[in-house]
Amino acid sequence: MTDPWVALEAGGDALRRGGVLRRAYEQFATAGRVESAVRPVVAESWRRCARASVAPEGRASVELGDDELAVYRDGHPLSRVMPVIRELMGVYAVDGEHLVAVCDAQARLLWVEGHPQTRRRAGRMNFVEGARWAESVAGTNAPGTAIAVDRPVQVFAAEHFRRPVQEWTCAAAPVHDPHSGRLLGAVDITGGDRLAHPHSLAFVGAVARAAESQLALLAPRPPGDTVRLTALGRDEALLMAEGRTVRLSRRHSEIVVVLARHPEGLSGEELLLELYEDEHITPVTLRAELSRLRGLLGSALLRSRPYRLAVPVDADFDAVARRVASGAVAAALGGYAGPLLPASQAPGVLRLRERLADQLRTALISRADPGLLAEWAYSPWGEDDLPVWQALASALPEGRRPAAEARARALDAEYAAAMPPRRRTAL
Repeated sequence: MTDPWVALEAGGDALRRGGVLRRAYEQFATAGRVESAVRPVVAESWRRCARASVAPEGRASVELGDDELAVYRDGHPLSRVMPVIRELMGVYAVDGEHLVAVCDAQARLLWVEGHPQTRRRAGRMNFVEGARWAESVAGTNAPGTAIAVDRPVQVFAAEHFRRPVQEWTCAAAPVHDPHSGRLLGAVDITGGDRLAHPHSLAFVGAVARAAESQLALLAPRPPGDTVRLTALGRDEALLMAEGRTVRLSRRHSEIVVVLARHPEGLSGEELLLELYEDEHITPVTLRAELSRLRGLLGSALLRSRPYRLAVPVDADFDAVARRVASGAVAAALGGYAGPLLPASQAPGVLRLRERLADQLRTALISRADPGLLAEWAYSPWGEDDLPVWQALASALPEGRRPAAEARARALDAEYAAAMPPRRRTAL
């Protein structure tokens, strides 16, 4: 195989390759051993699925009901490029009896369109709008794996981790925000063996690039009276203002996040308390940082007496908090790219980071949706979150609980061992 991302080279024998893959899959399912015939991208995906305790049988779960789905996808950035995706792929899908699917960054299917009979067949495995096809819950598949590895990928026949999906072939490519580079989701084409060809992977990759180009044309630059701030899951925030994107230093990121949370402004003394653990830091140090930040952003954006941002800020962490408050838990989790400025120790940032994570975690536990809980538990920030692992173990079907229960017990033991002896005795 010359291209590791292509499932079957031009002229390849789909029937023979399918037989090889079925035998390799059963070998992995029974003995946990991956044969050399399996592409590395698929082998690595199988191992991730096994670690996540994905059952070889079963169907994807529908996470977004009709009402929540309609609201969520109408506000999703990819809704603006659906006309382009339909124009490029619609006729091809219908004529070839294929499906076109578009998912978000959590691999939830937002649109599934194409040949009616193929849609009915796919519906039997819950390849439907609102269903989540992330690897961690649905096994190896093109949209889920493309999201996991962040590049175009093709999945053929028994390369799929779940047996009910192994009669299908799919190719998917991720779509990114053209300004920030943030992963928005993926575009996918799904059908039969005829899609097991390099052309389908190249085609879906071209559609994804066209969608990104269209987003660049359609996405309005932040107007002069609005600033966009991206600070979740990154130590250096991105600030988009006046048609330009600025990557802030870690200290400047903390200043802008704190000021974004206090639009009324803060005095120098108040800002010192929000930013520095060390009480010996002098106002001179803060004024020097603010002077450098003003030089970067411009005096029209950063004001003093009190220190404040002169225009409203559209911050990603505020958007997540609003979604949690409104009960749109899946949408909130979809916008949560990770902890707020994760390396920051600024007191004001620490409080905001912990409050947002606690609000979202509490909402997830209350919702008790195994797919949403698994998304948090298997994330870098959730892998040691005991309450979420316990909730996941309770929410999973009985046959899929052992791995989550084992992880919860291990974390419980670790926390008990780390507890001071006097407190352990009191308990």
